[in-house]
Amino acid sequence: MKILSSFFHAFNAVCNRQIGRGTWLSQCGMCRVSSDSKFQPGFGLLFDIDGVLVRGRTPIPAAKKAFQRLVNPQGQFVVPVVFVTNAGNVLRQTKANQLSHLLGVPISQDQVMMSHSPLRMFKKYHEKCVLVSGQGPVLDIAKNLGFVKVVSIDMVREAFPLLDMVDHNRRPKLLPSPIVNLPKIEAVILFGEPIRWETNLQLIIDILLTNGNLSSAHQNQMFPHLPVLACNMDLMWMAEAQSPRFGHGTFLVCMESIYKKITGEKLKYEALMGKPSELTYHYAEYLIREQAAQRGWRTPITSLYAIGDNLMTDIYGANMYNCYLKQRTSRKSSKAVAKVAAGTISSTALPQEEDMDNVWESELALPSATSCKSVLVCTGVYNPHTEVPRDTNQAIKETVFHGHRDFHFDPALVEPDHIVQDVDAAVELIFEREKFLIQ
Repeated sequence: MKILSSFFHAFNAVCNRQIGRGTWLSQCGMCRVSSDSKFQPGFGLLFDIDGVLVRGRTPIPAAKKAFQRLVNPQGQFVVPVVFVTNAGNVLRQTKANQLSHLLGVPISQDQVMMSHSPLRMFKKYHEKCVLVSGQGPVLDIAKNLGFVKVVSIDMVREAFPLLDMVDHNRRPKLLPSPIVNLPKIEAVILFGEPIRWETNLQLIIDILLTNGNLSSAHQNQMFPHLPVLACNMDLMWMAEAQSPRFGHGTFLVCMESIYKKITGEKLKYEALMGKPSELTYHYAEYLIREQAAQRGWRTPITSLYAIGDNLMTDIYGANMYNCYLKQRTSRKSSKAVAKVAAGTISSTALPQEEDMDNVWESELALPSATSCKSVLVCTGVYNPHTEVPRDTNQAIKETVFHGHRDFHFDPALVEPDHIVQDVDAAVELIFEREKFLIQ
């Protein structure tokens, strides 16, 4: 059973840490490992992109230096790395190609997690007709995630040209041609901030108030409304400009306010994805485990480090996931040890439903990580314009909550475990903490 396997792996990992991450023990109590085995990391790195590695399309100088530490002469990563971005306007392969070019190291799409990546798990919607909002190749992105029947905002405009009336220059000059038939929309998926906010806000509200039947009039009592799944809750993000720019979270604030103003009801989400969502970090940890397995690293990944520039997404999310891991460990450890001691678990047994905290764990398997540490860099949204505080506990005591409406604000969750100047300093710090020596 996975719990039994994790128990022995965790025991082995503790032994390994006594001599650092650079080598394996030749013999450790219950197990024996060859002394000439290659070093195997027991930690993984989760990198934000905007404000940490790049500013717009310009690499941050420290990024290339950092990745020289992370890649061996053969071009292979020496530790499992996943790039966790709240962007959702491109395919994973496209983002991987961009990062490879900007950082000068080979990066595969399996190392990239977009804000919409967890949608692969929402299989109950894959056969339904869904409206997608955002920019970039949204139809291709949706189909790549497993959705079969996809409708874009542009397709809605073509089918119902009288619905988009804010821009006078785009209003139809003649009576519209016969309406193009569209299937009934059954769910709304928001990938990221669109180009024309007014058009997207109007048509999304139309769809919610007509229950997906745009040929009918608004029904303000249409509640509960169609399922809405939103990716990327960033209120702001950092590009080349001196100050942060509006993100998809700002678009969501507008949509929520309009819906509330019209109906008097609170717009509800079927799911919120992207940092700081716990689901996002759970999926990222799954990708870390998959990467380690593909490299043949047998040491379980027990520590995660999330490196970001935004207190309300990167730091808040990492700290929230760390709380989840700690709570899960405390709940599971006593039960697992008791079962092992009683001899009631066999190595071939399957996990029982009681061992699953939620449906995502059953989809992705139980996490092996027991901690997720947050590391804040000063090259993006958070830039104090002062020296890096020596005492991180005193660094941030009060802040305005820019997180999403549906996330409870806990001041402790915006306190990073570490504050460093840039991503290179972050990698150096992590290697020192893990006693990870590249041989």
